[in-house]
Amino acid sequence: MIFILLGPPGAGKGTQAKMLEEKLRRPQISTGNILRKSIQSGSELGNKAKVFMNSGRLVQDDIVIGLIKERIVEDDCQSGFILDGFPRTIVQAERLTETLGEMNLSIDAVIDFEVDSEELINRLSGRSTCLTCGAMFHKESCPPLKDSVCDDCGGELSQREDDKEITIKKRLDVYEDETAPLKEYYRKQGNLKTVQGRGTVQEIFSKVCAMVS
Repeated sequence: MIFILLGPPGAGKGTQAKMLEEKLRRPQISTGNILRKSIQSGSELGNKAKVFMNSGRLVQDDIVIGLIKERIVEDDCQSGFILDGFPRTIVQAERLTETLGEMNLSIDAVIDFEVDSEELINRLSGRSTCLTCGAMFHKESCPPLKDSVCDDCGGELSQREDDKEITIKKRLDVYEDETAPLKEYYRKQGNLKTVQGRGTVQEIFSKVCAMVS
């Protein structure tokens, strides 16, 4: 049982992936979390990734694929997993298909979240992230219990540079250029499913559950 969640920044992939993780008892795999953990652990791939991230460059596909491969062979992934925000490009998708094929695995469904740009800008510009554990909050839909303090670990909340409006618009442009083509790639494979990302979190989750049942 392997699922991929696609969608532009702010579409709600991370929230839905966590809810699916709880419902299906399959781990959510986020490249952001993997990169942070590998860097903190000082692993060989983590050190390589750190060089790129510290210089503001995108981490090379070989490194990201290597980290994904290391993660999906762990014990908790043996019954399946949920990829959140990966792959991001056609090249990554092709490498992922090859990697899964080598492991005699295949993707069950690719769920694409569609949300209009105006809604995405509103969502992201109101978002804050815990500097310690990476948990996300929103000033309207999911505010922290205490201002600027993470509910989960007590860490400091901050608005990331890439959640500021001018940066958001650039991120959406990059998504349309590099990641949106993945929809056609998976459509041709016959496993693409589209969900409208409007409504409450629970309403959207009900749609997602219907697609994976």
